Amino acid sequence: MQILVSGGSGRIGRLVVAELLQRGDTVVSMDLQPCGRTERGFREVLGQFDDPAAVEAATTGAGAVLHLGALMSWVRADVPKVYAANVTGTFNVLQAALKFGVRKLVFASSGEVYPETKPAYLPLDESHPTRPTSAYGLSKLLGEEMVEFHQRVHGLPSVILRFSHTQDAGELLDPGSFFSGPRFYLRARIRQQEAFGNTKVVEALRPLDDGTEKLLVSRGEDGKVFRMPIADSRDICAGVLQALDSDRAVGQVMNLGPDEAVSFDHAVAVLHKVTGLPVVDARLPIPAVDYVTSRARARETLDYRTRWSFDAMVADAAQRRGR
Repeated sequence: MQILVSGGSGRIGRLVVAELLQRGDTVVSMDLQPCGRTERGFREVLGQFDDPAAVEAATTGAGAVLHLGALMSWVRADVPKVYAANVTGTFNVLQAALKFGVRKLVFASSGEVYPETKPAYLPLDESHPTRPTSAYGLSKLLGEEMVEFHQRVHGLPSVILRFSHTQDAGELLDPGSFFSGPRFYLRARIRQQEAFGNTKVVEALRPLDDGTEKLLVSRGEDGKVFRMPIADSRDICAGVLQALDSDRAVGQVMNLGPDEAVSFDHAVAVLHKVTGLPVVDARLPIPAVDYVTSRARARETLDYRTRWSFDAMVADAAQRRGR
């Protein structure tokens, strides 16, 4: 079957593309960046998701669509771009899927459709109220609504997967990485919060910065340590392929990611053992991020299991870097 993978150059998309080609599927990637692949059975379309012509060119001949591509940003100035890529772009993908008779669509949503900083109950399951607190989370919720509409009204068989925060293992050791840098490294967190315009957080962190790299344990204003599920991209890739292959998945909304959340004090202790970097502990003038997400539906529907805990991810990254 020919399969369109939007976001084929991303951390999850490139793994999915490789697995599909390995098992013999024909693959089309659509992204702004090239994948760098030249195998037979692979082609790519470079373009933006809010360009209907580019989306149609990528979807032509596809039997299935894995819509993994999105613009991820929490900078206020990027909000129009987020909606163009994630809302208008998803609409274009759905319209093209209908036009070309796609038989199945898998949509990558996000745990940010929940109120992750203010959960009504834990663990967060798929029945939890969807009340996003970021423009990115809202763009994903609007995408879910469009997917469900096209399934209900137009009969497009679809699956919605809500991803946990996802990393390549190697990013955990990289202070410059998009996610793990601001999550676990002091100077990257300061730069991120400056970009967000969160001056009170910057003021709380700045006295800890002496110009050298440090690991950061983040606490909320009440002293509670941050805690959240962090998924390995390889586990998310496996879940995407299971959803693609499973007839039982059609019509389902499912959380994907690890069964357990990682506390940031534990995470930083694991990173400290590998990096040797000094550790600072900061109470920030914001509510703590503290939640865990249920994977029960994915386990029941897909027999979904994760292989990579946070500790295993760090150990794998350290081995690859020869530490």
